[in-house]
Amino acid sequence: MTSAPLAARLTDVAGPLFFPVTAYGPDGAVALDAFRAHVRKGVDAGAAAVFACCGTGEFHALDPEEYRLVVRAAVEEAAGRVPVVAGAGYGTALAIRYAKLAEEAGADGLLAMPPYLVVAGQEGLLAHYAALAAATSLETVVYQRDNAVFTPETVVALARTPGIIGLKDGLGDLDLMQRIVSAVRGALPGGDFLYFNGLPTAELTGLAYRGIGVTLYSSAVFAFAPDIALAFYRALESGDDDLANALLDHFYRPLVELRAKGHGYAVSLVKAAVRLEGLEVGPVRTPLTEPPAEHVEELVSIIASGRAVLDKHHVGEGK
Repeated sequence: MTSAPLAARLTDVAGPLFFPVTAYGPDGAVALDAFRAHVRKGVDAGAAAVFACCGTGEFHALDPEEYRLVVRAAVEEAAGRVPVVAGAGYGTALAIRYAKLAEEAGADGLLAMPPYLVVAGQEGLLAHYAALAAATSLETVVYQRDNAVFTPETVVALARTPGIIGLKDGLGDLDLMQRIVSAVRGALPGGDFLYFNGLPTAELTGLAYRGIGVTLYSSAVFAFAPDIALAFYRALESGDDDLANALLDHFYRPLVELRAKGHGYAVSLVKAAVRLEGLEVGPVRTPLTEPPAEHVEELVSIIASGRAVLDKHHVGEGK
């Protein structure tokens, strides 16, 4: 782990944020060698950060010891080249326990998942995240989605809370996000609070989020097709609308439409794609289920279409 604060390292990123899947062996146990290979491949390909044991990494399915081992493996494979952020969630006490395990494992920061099950008011949510941020030295990004949706005033309070450096939006309400960005900008002029597009296939809404100043995003696609994910990222950065729109039309939109055909596909479809790319990471754990063969065949076709776009635009892997 480097000494640079997470906020500074994420401010200067030059690539997609990588959310690796958690690998399991034939016996159902965590397969650390396969996970290490997965993380190593992503970092070598150009990931800007590794977010381990988060949504795509099945945080919900890992016990504390498995979680510690997986986070530690990610830290060791990243080897300080990019920051490692670990998921932490459930109720306040358990979220703090996971946060401390992440800190012990060497993580650079936390992605704070919504509290388990309950629908809390804004005051309770603020108290929860403040307690989590205060429990370790790790800088924290708060994840807005499901039962953790914030008013602009609450995000201003979060931005003023020591240890909380940003908000990841998995809700997709651009009206709310614009009001949040405006409120924080007005309350903390010159501040460096970070915002992330955290929708399941964030590239599909990348242009819209950029319109309100949100350029950081999580890329599930990077987990299985870093060549496509990097090409899209660079197209956005350089203003190559032709390539960006071609990938949206022929890869990202069909992928999102396939994702909508099954429950839990934001995770299980990604894991199936990682296996298609030659890394045996095992199936998802229950209560998630695997996509049927016809959906996997459709996934194969969609990935091929994405790479056909790269070929047509003369984009080589890593270029």
